[in-house]
Amino acid sequence: MLRWHLTSMRLVVPVMVVVQILIAAGFSVGMSLFFEEVPPRAALFLGTGAGVINLILVGLIVSPQLVAAEKEAGTYDFTWSLPVPRSASVVAWVILSSIVSIPAMLAALVVAWLRFDLGLSVSLAVIPAVGLVVVCGTMIGYAIAQAIERPSITQLLSQVLAFGVLGFTPITFPLENLPTWLASVHQVLPFYHMGVVVRAGLTDGLVSDVSRSYLILSAWTLVAGLVTALVLGRRK
Repeated sequence: MLRWHLTSMRLVVPVMVVVQILIAAGFSVGMSLFFEEVPPRAALFLGTGAGVINLILVGLIVSPQLVAAEKEAGTYDFTWSLPVPRSASVVAWVILSSIVSIPAMLAALVVAWLRFDLGLSVSLAVIPAVGLVVVCGTMIGYAIAQAIERPSITQLLSQVLAFGVLGFTPITFPLENLPTWLASVHQVLPFYHMGVVVRAGLTDGLVSDVSRSYLILSAWTLVAGLVTALVLGRRK
């Protein structure tokens, strides 16, 4: 299934990788132009947050759009008619998201390090954090794509999510910068916690407790997986 997806998107995947890397490079540099001087703490949030956003965008935003495009092109039903377990396609999407998003995350960190001279303190904790974020984001996006029948609605919702993640999610800035009610909402949504677990593996002293964030991300991953399984289980 991974070969099938890579082959069917052989012209799209290289473009996706390049675009994600350009987004990663431009995010830290572009956002920093709003300020004459970026304080070290703000630079850490911005630099590490840019990497987290690149981990999220592919699975949460791009993948649903690609599934919607398959539905519009008529290749969606053919994919599910292939004689392989349906879980194989889900795993293949997660791997494909990793192939595109992880290089973009690394590019974002390199650019931010060069731009801000970040004081990163990388630990092995970043490995499970990155893995969980990629899986969680991809599973949520995949569940949305499978649960919504109309491709136009899927594409519209993915655009709304992209706007929300980029503009109103405390990934590139601290949670306390938000109004109290919106900060409370993000305590139960997964996106803020994605930033927490990855930032804990990249910095020292910026994040104190990640256990709750891991639990919330695991719960969202499980729910998204159950939704996907229920939808796919109803398909003939």
